[in-house]
Amino acid sequence: MRSLQISNCPRKFFIIYVARELKLIFPTPAATAMTIRAMHMAATGEAIAKMKMKALSYAFSAAFLLRVVSQYAIGILWDWHIFTWFFIWGNYNNQALAVENWGWMIEWTPAFIGAGMLVGLNTAISFYGGSILAWGIIGPALVHNKVAFGMQLYEDDPKWSGLVSFASLGAAASTKDTPSPRFWLLWPGVLLMIVVSFVELGLQYKVFFHVSKAIYRGSCSGIAAAMRKMGKPSEAMERKGAQKQADYVQDFAEDKELVKWWMWAPAIVFVVIMTCVVMGLQFDMPVGMSLLSIFLAFFFSLLAVQCAGVTDITPLTAASKASQIVLGGATKGEHWQVEHAQRLNLLGGSLASIGANQASDLVGDFRVGFLLKTSPKQQWLAQGLGTIVACFLAPALFMLFAKAYPCILDPSAETCPFSAPSVAAWRAVAVAMTDPEFPVPTSSGIFSIIFAIFGGVMIVIRHYAYRGKWEKYRVYHPNMMCVGLAFVLPQTYYGLAMIIGALPCYYWAKKNPKSFDIYGYAIAAGLIAGEGIGGVVNAIFQVAGIAGPDPYGTNVACPANAC
Repeated sequence: MRSLQISNCPRKFFIIYVARELKLIFPTPAATAMTIRAMHMAATGEAIAKMKMKALSYAFSAAFLLRVVSQYAIGILWDWHIFTWFFIWGNYNNQALAVENWGWMIEWTPAFIGAGMLVGLNTAISFYGGSILAWGIIGPALVHNKVAFGMQLYEDDPKWSGLVSFASLGAAASTKDTPSPRFWLLWPGVLLMIVVSFVELGLQYKVFFHVSKAIYRGSCSGIAAAMRKMGKPSEAMERKGAQKQADYVQDFAEDKELVKWWMWAPAIVFVVIMTCVVMGLQFDMPVGMSLLSIFLAFFFSLLAVQCAGVTDITPLTAASKASQIVLGGATKGEHWQVEHAQRLNLLGGSLASIGANQASDLVGDFRVGFLLKTSPKQQWLAQGLGTIVACFLAPALFMLFAKAYPCILDPSAETCPFSAPSVAAWRAVAVAMTDPEFPVPTSSGIFSIIFAIFGGVMIVIRHYAYRGKWEKYRVYHPNMMCVGLAFVLPQTYYGLAMIIGALPCYYWAKKNPKSFDIYGYAIAAGLIAGEGIGGVVNAIFQVAGIAGPDPYGTNVACPANAC
């Protein structure tokens, strides 16, 4: 709810007041508005809308059915453990299992195939390339040189005694002396993502300068207006608060359609007070830490909105990790128990990150409404209704999945249907900021610094090098954020699934862009939504005791008969 109220403050500032001056085009909201407008055009729009809806429906149905049915034969319909098959065909006596141990397989996940269709080849290849680097080169080299260690899963089974887990984050695998490859690789991945995000943010320094000027000008304009009302006009303030006519954007909304200050200001005060009360009573968080988290949420909201408006990228990694670092530094001398300090670090960081994320999304919604001339008040009320529903729906879904899959609450679980890579990143920063003994292996720390510097240099190269005749090569520059994410995520098959979606779409869009524009995004959306809803149904089946492969279904074609 706080994010909903915060989003009203920058709507007029970023969409009306400084949008033209800062060249805030909000690419995705602009594309959304154009799509909605095209779908509501007369006969042509109606026909295109029907084609899009039909494609979306077919894709949704196929993905939904695959997700639900595949649980009963997961090794055949969902996960293809090809190297396990080679191992079985070789009478359990070859080296194919060594490849299986590192997670190299195919998963027919519609959500990631659809994501690949949306993000394109560069992102998909960067992600999979990062997986190859981390889990195909560095990881095996660490184990070979006894820098990192795996855990044997089936010691007593002569057929599967060679099956080893290299992705453990359990207590024994999360130490400086005997780290698992995943624990060792976690730190370079997290630091790379943080540095890349901050470098991306820093390269927008001109935008920050212009925003600072605009805030100063807006403040002067507000002071001048207040002084006029008091009968004491100030020429100096009027002059400093004046805006160039060329930068002025006319707001289409009438006064009665605008969201008044009395509609959102009391709500912000109420939410701030309730945040301090709930955090204090439920988690024993000091009021000062709650207020600092809220301030960081507002500060990062401004940064997130302007970055999303210019680059279409919301710097959530920078916002969340920076807030964790600030909060960790601010509470360093409190001498709390380690677990309590980590919990407060995560809660405070999440408050700041959620505020930045939701404010950016909601201002993007306001941009769509501005382009379509939708009443800001009606849009704000609709956002409020959606937020209220989400406040109850999100915890309910989490409780459902936590009951169906208890492993998501167990950091030491060796296998789990959900990898949650961002959870590992959040936990890593919280541990690093609060643990009295720095837990990072020395070799991992050194490599992390070198790798992060390399990533930052790559971002600078991408920003400055591809100009003039070199501009056409920009599309081949690797996405370092995706490379870092691959280090955090041991599931290599997600990157492969994205390539499976991105590769045919690349040629489809090149050969028949009109057809791809009509069907491509609709199919991708259907695949993503279908798997998501199918996953909810699977969780319900799990709680009801009718899920697969246990108690119903088969694990045939899975390593050690377990997928």
